[in-house]
Amino acid sequence: MGAAVIGFGYWGPNLARNISGSNVLRLDYICDLSAKNRSMAASQYQGTKVTGSLEEILSDSSVGAIFIATPPSTHFSLALKSLDAGKHVLVEKPLANSSKECRILIEKAENRGCTLMVDHTFAYTGAVRKMKALAASSLGVLQYYDSVRINLGLFQRDVNVLWDLAVHDLAILDNITSLKPVAISATGHAHVEGYPANSAYLTLFYEESFIAHIHCSWMAPVKIRRTLLGGSEKMVVYDDLEPTEKIKVYDKGISLNPSSKEKYDLRVDYRTADILSPKVDGREALASMIEEFANAIRTNSKPLTDAMSGMRIVAILESADISLSKRGAPIDIPII
Repeated sequence: MGAAVIGFGYWGPNLARNISGSNVLRLDYICDLSAKNRSMAASQYQGTKVTGSLEEILSDSSVGAIFIATPPSTHFSLALKSLDAGKHVLVEKPLANSSKECRILIEKAENRGCTLMVDHTFAYTGAVRKMKALAASSLGVLQYYDSVRINLGLFQRDVNVLWDLAVHDLAILDNITSLKPVAISATGHAHVEGYPANSAYLTLFYEESFIAHIHCSWMAPVKIRRTLLGGSEKMVVYDDLEPTEKIKVYDKGISLNPSSKEKYDLRVDYRTADILSPKVDGREALASMIEEFANAIRTNSKPLTDAMSGMRIVAILESADISLSKRGAPIDIPII
């Protein structure tokens, strides 16, 4: 099947590289409005048509799959045009700028019989897949998720740091647990005039005895990508910057052991055992994601990061923006 990458700036080259190495998709087009980016694409992919015209691509019947890697504010309009043309579409995160726009895209995809998928890349990493397996098998009852995702990052004008960085953790949570947050509190600040919030703290509340906290920033002097997932039996530390041991499983925790005389005064004991670092699949996540997209198109099946998951995460981010404007006031998250 022929494929086209729309946008050859920051993320598009990664998509193009993996599509060109795919056994199921063929990189027919790269599209970008920038002459500089088009020149770069043409030099790297000499057998691929490079254009600044989306209409040229949409009118080509040999192209069945569209990959959108443009600024978030353009995702909705480009995806809608592509779906209208009967193309299968994968959109870089976020799926759209609002849950209303997401719903329009989902209805359009259903009406046109097209696959619509969102690029939540972390869901396809070997480390997150391992976390998901551990959460289902050996961690016990999940109790908390705590993540730090900071660096001296790329400032963006059309989305704040929550939509850029926290979205990854929201996608991981959506993927590894069956829990749905019911409310959210967000605090943060914009330190650079003319840009949205660049540092933020997010807390997600659940009906279950579970809580999630995410710290993200574009203004940290160091890059940290560390996540803790705690269960009643074991705990996981996921460090995405670790070259080899990305996942460590700690057989640690607490236990309540009241004696017959202490039944009204529970004693908390600590439990410490082994630390294990299980092997994780080292395959590039984007290659797995592209394979998933192609398989969903071929079999008309639901992909791992389908449009509904994209809409759930956008709805959470919308509620986070409201809370951010109210200095952390908890805001209910609509059920999707």
